[in-house]
Amino acid sequence: MILSDKSIKEKREKGEICIEPFSEEFLQPASYDLHLDKYFLVFNKESIGMIDVKEKTKGLMREIVVKKASDGIIIHPHELVLANVKEITGVNSRHVGRLEGKSSLARLGLIVHVTAGFLDPGNKLRLTLELVNLSPLPIKIYPGMKIAQIAFEELDDDCSKPYGSKGLGSKYKGDLKVKGSNMWKNFK
Repeated sequence: MILSDKSIKEKREKGEICIEPFSEEFLQPASYDLHLDKYFLVFNKESIGMIDVKEKTKGLMREIVVKKASDGIIIHPHELVLANVKEITGVNSRHVGRLEGKSSLARLGLIVHVTAGFLDPGNKLRLTLELVNLSPLPIKIYPGMKIAQIAFEELDDDCSKPYGSKGLGSKYKGDLKVKGSNMWKNFK
């Protein structure tokens, strides 16, 4: 069951879910608005010719830090950029979070997550965004802007192995800064 605004507040106060910082201003009827951070990763297309998912590719991506929110960053058509949300979100072993895009951005052609929209039970981190521009025009976005929303759901029971438990191969537990793929670890 998806949590209502009232339930999000209650469960946050009990420590069952985490949103830091939290402001009621960003609480929606059944979700919470998330904001774009200032750190981005972009592909080094000039120096990397191919991605091999079995190999850790040194220099695959480079970091861009947008120091002034008014400067923003431009995402070109068909480009993938990784970024974080500013808020730290977390859930206990009885809840999950689901990252969703904002309709107004989707109508411009900006997708905020391709596939990684799930906050696993037991994880607490800054969610990574997989920003893709599907429009035929460049799109400029700005740190601090509303970029996504998170909805929370309650499991029917506590999970037996929260994210990060031994043997799960959890690669992104507690991440606080955007980082690239660790898919290569699946082959080691």
